[in-house]
Amino acid sequence: MNWLRLIGYFILELISGAVGVAVLAVRPNLRLRPAIVAYPLTLTRDSQITLLANLITLTPGTLSVDVADDRTTLYVHILDLADRERFIGRTAAGFETLILRVLR
Repeated sequence: MNWLRLIGYFILELISGAVGVAVLAVRPNLRLRPAIVAYPLTLTRDSQITLLANLITLTPGTLSVDVADDRTTLYVHILDLADRERFIGRTAAGFETLILRVLR
């Protein structure tokens, strides 16, 4: 059941990201706010971090860039970042929480 929740959440993020990137692409004046965010990880296992990094990369508008050597930070490039804290909060409450339920 937890896998289904994670897959469902990912599909919603996929659709939301695709719509967001499409809207950015058709704007007459392209004013992007690209950023690299140092995302603090609560995940500790390699499988958990790998799954999070891949889900982020598969979501349009975001790309996992690197993981710190001590595995406490994931660096994420965001095409258009409005609010850093909102991104961190949503990722923690969404992807990370669901991954912890799936991969204990």
